[in-house]
Amino acid sequence: MSDPAPHILYIDDDAGIRRLADKALSRRGFTVSLAESGPQGLAMAREGAFDLIAVDHYMPGQDGLTTINALQAVPDCPPIVYVTGSEESRIAVAALKAGAADYVVKAVGDDFFDLLASSFRQALERVALLGAKEAVEQELRASNARLETLLKEVNHRVANSLQLVSAFVRLQGSSIADAAAREALTETEQRIQAIAHVHRRLYSSDDVEYVAMDDYLDALVAELEATWSAYDGHRPLRLTAEPVRLKTDRAVSLGIIVNELVSNACKYAYAVDTRGEVRITLSASGDRFVLSVEDDGAGLPADGKIRGTGLGTKLIRSMASSLQAEISYDSAHKGVRALVSAPL
Repeated sequence: MSDPAPHILYIDDDAGIRRLADKALSRRGFTVSLAESGPQGLAMAREGAFDLIAVDHYMPGQDGLTTINALQAVPDCPPIVYVTGSEESRIAVAALKAGAADYVVKAVGDDFFDLLASSFRQALERVALLGAKEAVEQELRASNARLETLLKEVNHRVANSLQLVSAFVRLQGSSIADAAAREALTETEQRIQAIAHVHRRLYSSDDVEYVAMDDYLDALVAELEATWSAYDGHRPLRLTAEPVRLKTDRAVSLGIIVNELVSNACKYAYAVDTRGEVRITLSASGDRFVLSVEDDGAGLPADGKIRGTGLGTKLIRSMASSLQAEISYDSAHKGVRALVSAPL
């Protein structure tokens, strides 16, 4: 079944031109309705469904430009082609500025109607293309919305699963008498929580691709402070973080680095039963961010040997490599000040 003929509203005060337009455009595959004035055409446009409107420029009482302006207020106004007997460019420019899709200069004979029909078809094709583009964009928006909902659900389930694993590790640690093994399980639990916090941020945020690091580190540091202050010496953690946003995988890497550096400071910077503060700062400048973790404790070992199992140091190096980060230590600082600089 073929598509219906495009329905054209032709507005012109000249009765002879209207009759010619009706016959010529009908032969060229259009259905034509006629209006003899701007007000009549406006009334018909409000009541009928037209695919396109042609408006003559020279009309008594209400000229073509005034008619175009009035038609723009009609809901879902179809494209308008302006017809003028003048070749003055200012009239064409004024019509296009007023909202016309195209303009055609009147002439004698079939050439004029061939040109007019061609202009109609081009205007209708543009409308069809815009409609198709809008339909595709609407479907894309709907698809993105569905994908975001799915990703939030995935992050929610991952966070819950990690929380369950963390609980198992905590229960296992509570049943072990060996202090070193218990400490190792505590550190494992903290690493799991560092990753879980990322997924919590993702399913509770409108953005499923980036993590707001100030919010993320706030939750992570609060949990680290609660954990390490439960031991012999209280460890106040002070966080200053700018609103840096990182992709999910980079947020996980940086979170693990923070976990390891803060844990090292809490374990080794201060003597047992001694209160000691650890400060964490995240800032951005240009296309890089800088993480600083510092304490006012005993400083790095003079012999340069790694304390503990060395797993934390290996994790820091591995995560720094994934971030393309540079790690340095401020030798002028009293205590330890670790600096991690990486591209955003």
